[in-house]
Amino acid sequence: MQRAGQTKKRRFITGFSGLRTIGVLGVILYHLNPNIFRGGYLGVPIFLALAGYLIADQVMRELRSTGHFRLRRFYGRRLKKIYPTLIVMLFATSTYIVLFQRNLLANLHKIVAANLLNYYNWWQIFNGQSYFERFANNESPFTHMWTLSIENQFYIFGPLLIILLFHLFKNNRKWLFNTALLISVISGLLMAVLYQPHVDPSRLYYGTDTRLFSIFLGVALAFVWPTDRLRGKVGNRDRWTLDVAGLIGIAGMLWLIFTLDAQNSWTYRGGMFLFTLFTVLAIAVIAHPGADWNRIMSNPFFDWVGSRSYGLYVYQFPVMIFFESKFPDVANHPILYPVIEVVLIVAISEVSYRWIEKPIGQFDFRRIGEWFSDLFHGNTPQEWITRTVSAIVALIMVGGSVAVVQGAQTNPDAADKSELAQKIKANAKANDKRSKSQLAAIKKANEEKKKAAQNKSLSESLSKSQSAAEESRAKEHPVNQDLEKYGLTQVQLQRAQQLPITAFGDSVMIDGQPLLTRIFPKIYIQANVGQQMVNTIDSVKNLSAQGAMADVVLVGLGTNGPFTMDQLDQFMQAVGQNRRVYWINARVPTRQWQGQVNSTLADAAKRYANLHIIDWFAYANPHNDWFWNDQVHPNNTGSPYYATFVAKEVLNGEKNAQQAPEKK
Repeated sequence: MQRAGQTKKRRFITGFSGLRTIGVLGVILYHLNPNIFRGGYLGVPIFLALAGYLIADQVMRELRSTGHFRLRRFYGRRLKKIYPTLIVMLFATSTYIVLFQRNLLANLHKIVAANLLNYYNWWQIFNGQSYFERFANNESPFTHMWTLSIENQFYIFGPLLIILLFHLFKNNRKWLFNTALLISVISGLLMAVLYQPHVDPSRLYYGTDTRLFSIFLGVALAFVWPTDRLRGKVGNRDRWTLDVAGLIGIAGMLWLIFTLDAQNSWTYRGGMFLFTLFTVLAIAVIAHPGADWNRIMSNPFFDWVGSRSYGLYVYQFPVMIFFESKFPDVANHPILYPVIEVVLIVAISEVSYRWIEKPIGQFDFRRIGEWFSDLFHGNTPQEWITRTVSAIVALIMVGGSVAVVQGAQTNPDAADKSELAQKIKANAKANDKRSKSQLAAIKKANEEKKKAAQNKSLSESLSKSQSAAEESRAKEHPVNQDLEKYGLTQVQLQRAQQLPITAFGDSVMIDGQPLLTRIFPKIYIQANVGQQMVNTIDSVKNLSAQGAMADVVLVGLGTNGPFTMDQLDQFMQAVGQNRRVYWINARVPTRQWQGQVNSTLADAAKRYANLHIIDWFAYANPHNDWFWNDQVHPNNTGSPYYATFVAKEVLNGEKNAQQAPEKK
């Protein structure tokens, strides 16, 4: 019999393990292969929406029953569930860093503190850490932990806000629902308004303010769909209605997981919000005892993964980063390496669940003295195992503490802000300064060319006089003579000085920007860290519509992810068939999509007569010494080879294009 002041025991909804499985597998698979599972990052809104629903439902249940909520008891349980695994992961990762990957030491003390105090997502924002760029700086094994900070912020402040709203609106479900929905809409609109197409969206990705909609849509559901007030028996018609709604929710989630690219503008202008709506619909149906979806989403596999989803999520990135740093030739092992990584993640998570998360989560800390006595005096097999695990954890804590101390003594400018990262940052700043004037110059040149084209004889005369002038300047006023040793003739270098080019690229092109702009002073470069082809198409359309795109288009995209032939078709159609496109293929051996990108480009070159592939991969692949440690960005030795090779390919292509009409 239920005592006065006590709440009815909560019904454990096993189907939620299925949602957690979709969430954690989506995120892991996205990190392993963002091409196939391009929307796998949407696993995060699943966890946020579930957290919002379950916590709000728990708080409201107790408030309705007793008029108050036991915050101390709630916080105690959250601490026992979250912090043991979190602390072990942080200190174990730190121990590995101090022993084997010391280039990640700088700022380690700040990262650990930010994670323990639950503001890591904001630390990432204010320190400019991109979620999407995996090459320009030393990638952190803690990058993914922003999610946990947002969840913990809700665990701390969410119950307080719900209690306040409960008393303010006197448990009026309509007002409670509308308030939570309003918070969600404001958050979703904030994400949409702050999104800028050509800017890294990490600020929106990490921000608590721009992520609240996922949590508060779950909260809104809890206000009108409490688990203790859902009828177990419903009519066949209602049951079918619920099941169809559940099908729509799950199908919508899976559709977006396989299609919604993280760098697409639609993602931030409604896509994530729509995904969360599908998720909340699925949560509502699974929670209802009269529907069939709780049974459908309940099975031993989902139960196993769902119960370990926290550990699987927490340990995934450290395993991937450390494994790939030791075995960087990922492109040559697109199946084997991901399988090994998954096995390692699962094994570590299982050990953590059995010996850290579950025992401590169920531990009565009032028995701490008795536990210590058994630890040093017990002789049963179980006690020996506990003793061994405790010793390992103690060593991890010592190693992690040493790493944190050394991290505090490490100069950030010498480590996490590597020479490569600093170079890219400086180059991007320099490119931004010159981009406006270069864009205007190309637009003016296009207008002049259009006028000249109306007079054919004048156009031919200008072309011949230009060639003669190039040869004359090559003898009288040579330029960039230091680059002749890389195979460029002085006539080519003179021709390059006058050639307008519009270029689209990522951090590799930014890395090569100083030499590219020296060879081609009239080049306009639109390149960003983490840039992908999918969010470049709109830029091409806009420049073309403004008449600000040169006849020669240089492209260096594919480092940060693959693209489909359909996307490439859209890109080429936006460029237009009258422009000549020179596309630098990918040399990114640390990612499995290298071969796919280059294969797609090779196939596209057969379809488009105006598309020419600059085979940087074949030219540079034998020369690991040309690259920084990431084996992607050309270093100081490789940069001249990169810029001059690209220049030769473009200039030879342009010479052939000019000779072709003459032959006709």
